[in-house]
Amino acid sequence: MSETTLAAPYVTLPPTQAELPCDDGIPMETQRHKYQMDLLIETLEFWLEQREDGFVSGNMFVYYSMAQVRNKDFKGPDFFVVLDVPKGERRSWVVWEEEKAPDVVIELLSESTAAADKNEKKLIYQNQMRVPEYFWFDPFNPDDWAGFSIQQGVYQPLVPNERNQLVSQSLGLGLQKWQGKYRGVDTVWLRWATLDGELLPTGVEIAQQEHQRAEQERQRAEQERQRAEQVQLQLQQTVRNLLQAGMTVEQVAKLTGLDVSQVEELGS
Repeated sequence: MSETTLAAPYVTLPPTQAELPCDDGIPMETQRHKYQMDLLIETLEFWLEQREDGFVSGNMFVYYSMAQVRNKDFKGPDFFVVLDVPKGERRSWVVWEEEKAPDVVIELLSESTAAADKNEKKLIYQNQMRVPEYFWFDPFNPDDWAGFSIQQGVYQPLVPNERNQLVSQSLGLGLQKWQGKYRGVDTVWLRWATLDGELLPTGVEIAQQEHQRAEQERQRAEQERQRAEQVQLQLQQTVRNLLQAGMTVEQVAKLTGLDVSQVEELGS
């Protein structure tokens, strides 16, 4: 009986992130949108430093299906974070390579994108990417913000907690509005915070906190030095008073617990 060798079937592998486009040449719409995106990413990057896993980025292509690639229907969230994945740089986020879609997506609304962000993109995140939590925020209209969590395959709106936070159960953090200055722009920003209301700090805020701690340590050290100096002066005055009262050096040493040489030095 002759042997028949079967040819291995031809399998077309999906493209990798190195092969997929990672730049569409379309910039962010406004400086405030760019700053808001950076604020969300920057503060969460420092938070992720405490973990051994996780990736956060924004305005980066997220590839979730071959149909999307064929149609050149690229979706780049303004902000997204993925937990339980290795750390490291990516050119784009390719779901079939990473075997995981983002855990949280945030879109920053503008006049030209609000309708799509609230409808078409929301449905893509819900039905195709299955992103557990989706939020939107308008940097120029802070009252227009919302959050959603997938329940039985459908996004359900989140209700702000007692701190007026929209809580991400995936991260165990809250999103809250904050009036303040970031990169010279004083407005209402969307920021990550602990559920106790403590804001996740920016790099500048971390440096300021370190400076304040160092200054507090310096002040404590100075206060200790001044207290020690005051005690030394009081001891010196006590020794001199005792010697002037007619006590011998040996008697003063025995009374104060000092060495004779110390009494002589203080009394001189």
